[in-house]
Amino acid sequence: MKDRAILGITMGDPASIGPEITVKALSHKDIYERCRPLIIGDVWVMEKAVKTVGLDKKIAIHPVKSVQEGIYSWGTIDVYDMKAIEEDRLKVGKISEASGEAAFRYVKKVIELAMAGEIDGTVTNALSKEAVNLAGHHYSGHTEIYAEFTGTEKYTMMLAYHNLRVVHVSTHVSLREACDRVKKERLLDVIHIAEDACKALGIEKPRLAVAGLNPHCGENGLFGKEEQEEIIPAVEKAKAEGMLVDGPVAADTVFSKAKGGMYDIVVAMYHDQGHIPLKVVGFEYDDDREEWKAVEGVNITLGLPIIRTSVDHGTAFDHAGLGDANELSLLNAIDYAVTLADNRKG
Repeated sequence: MKDRAILGITMGDPASIGPEITVKALSHKDIYERCRPLIIGDVWVMEKAVKTVGLDKKIAIHPVKSVQEGIYSWGTIDVYDMKAIEEDRLKVGKISEASGEAAFRYVKKVIELAMAGEIDGTVTNALSKEAVNLAGHHYSGHTEIYAEFTGTEKYTMMLAYHNLRVVHVSTHVSLREACDRVKKERLLDVIHIAEDACKALGIEKPRLAVAGLNPHCGENGLFGKEEQEEIIPAVEKAKAEGMLVDGPVAADTVFSKAKGGMYDIVVAMYHDQGHIPLKVVGFEYDDDREEWKAVEGVNITLGLPIIRTSVDHGTAFDHAGLGDANELSLLNAIDYAVTLADNRKG
């Protein structure tokens, strides 16, 4: 049991659904059979969350000041108490500077623990980019925070839902800028990172697809020249290196092909091109009940020296404090982190 990976899991924005779905996720006994979860957050917020979701009779919160103090046993949630936000400053369901500062501190601490080798991987709950920026930390998201504090220059985001995996050439930039970032050098970097990620997941010979940027992959320059000038040269270079890569493949069919098993991973050119297909299959809304039946999928930062997986949804402030938020995406993120950590150890 001591060989179970230790995973640092951030609580997310304390005003969000993060604390609640964390409690729900860790109420699953099998999680403790596969890893040792350690929550990075505030004890009093987690204690409140346990009551909110109605599990205060079954789950106890255990404050710790170090990784070594954790009990790591089902029925007890170990919390690395950051004391980052005071009770009178927390506004559940609201964006605030105080919550943004707390969420940022949780992320910074989990990175420090991973970089020091005290934990085997990190999992992040959602934070509010607006709140973090209000607190004076000017990042466009988790990915950029991780990149800075790990000293990483070449990285990318991967989204995953079962066998459908997508990496991105660019993410949090305008669509106009995203088109300008489609360059051979960047594409090659992302293709290499994508192949490495698949191998880290146990796929020995990954099959990669590179999506086109323009409709019908530009129709030989009729709808744009990025395919001819940047994408095709990158794909040909990757093939020459011995990689199993196709492209450019029209973006309106490549994700269906990957979902059907033709490819192990798709290189998307920009944020929405990759996010939309993943969320169409992973997010399921029930109109009759006016609620989400499923919110599944994982966000993984590739190219880092440490493991980082995350929920593939936002803070859902409108559901915070209600106890009805769905923990499926967090469970998925924990599963991926365990797999990556175990493969890295093995």
